[in-house]
Amino acid sequence: MSQEARNIYGGQAVIEGVMFAGKNVNVTAVRRKNDEIVFYEVPKTSANWVRSLKKIPLIRGVVGIAESSAKGSQHLNFSIEAYAEDEAGEEGAAKDSKQAASGEPKSGWSLSMLFGVAIAGIISFVVGKVVFTAVPAIVEELLFGKAFENVIVHNFIEGAIKILFLLTYLYVISMTPLIKRLFQYHGAEHKVISAYEAGVELTVSNVQKFTRLHYRCGSSFIILSVIVGVIVYSFFTWDSLWERVYIRLLLLPLVLGLSYEVLRFTNALRDTPVLRYLGYPGLWLQLLTTKEPTDDQVAVSIASFNRMRELDGQSAAVKVV
Repeated sequence: MSQEARNIYGGQAVIEGVMFAGKNVNVTAVRRKNDEIVFYEVPKTSANWVRSLKKIPLIRGVVGIAESSAKGSQHLNFSIEAYAEDEAGEEGAAKDSKQAASGEPKSGWSLSMLFGVAIAGIISFVVGKVVFTAVPAIVEELLFGKAFENVIVHNFIEGAIKILFLLTYLYVISMTPLIKRLFQYHGAEHKVISAYEAGVELTVSNVQKFTRLHYRCGSSFIILSVIVGVIVYSFFTWDSLWERVYIRLLLLPLVLGLSYEVLRFTNALRDTPVLRYLGYPGLWLQLLTTKEPTDDQVAVSIASFNRMRELDGQSAAVKVV
C-alpha cells in the first residue's frame, strides 16, 4: 500500500450528505431533491499557534475537538440550508453547485456569518458536554448520595447513569426519519474510509462490503470519555453536591484530552489480538449512531471523498511547484 493510501482521513454525516476532512480542504457532498450532488468546499486554515498546540499530547485532543466542532458546524449548516430549500420547493441547486465548486460559501454566507456559525458550534459542544457532565452527577447525588461513602462506587453509578442517558437519547432520536437518514450517511462515511484504508477501488458495490463501524469514530470518543471520566474522578473527593459538579467541570478538559489519547491508542491496536477489544465499547455505541446506508447514500459519500482527495492533490501539487 502506498504512503498516500495510509493517510488518515475523517469526516462526519450531514443532512443528506457527508463531509470529509482532508489535509488541505474540507468537502461536503449533498444530494439535492432533484438527485444532483452539490459540493461545499472550504480550504483548511489554522493559525500557527493552533498547529503547535495540536502537536502536544492531552492538549491536542481538546484543540482538535473545538476546531472540528467549529468547522463541522459550517458544513452542517450548508446541508441544512440545501435541505430547507428542497423542502420549500425553491429552485437554486444549480446556483449552489456553481458557487460551491469555486470554493465560495453559499449566497448570504459572509465571513462574519461563517465566524458566527463556528462560534455557535463550539458553544453548543461545550454546553452539551457541561450538561452531560453535570446532570448525571446531580442525579446520582440525589438518589445515592447518602447510601454509602465509597467514592469509586459513586463514580461507577454516575458513569452508568451517563451511559443510560446517552443510549436513551440516541435511541429516541434515531426513531425520527431525518436522524435515521443522518445515521445512514454516518454509516456510509465509515464504509468509504474503511474501503479506502483497505486499498480497494471506491465503487458502491466494493464499499458496501465493509462494516459501518469504525474504531476512529467520534461515537467511540463519547463512550471513552465516560469511562475515562469514571477513572479520573475517582482520584478526587467532595463534600457537597456543588463541589462535586465543580470538580467535574474543572476536570472536563483533562478528561477530553485523555479520552482523545486513549482513542488514538485503541485505534493503533485494532489489529492486535486481545488488545483490539479495548475499542469495542465505542464500536457497540456505533450500533446506535450508524445505520446501513443505501447505494445512493454510499454514492454521495464516495463523491465527497473523491472530491476531497482531488482538491488535496491539487493543493499538494501547488505547494511542490
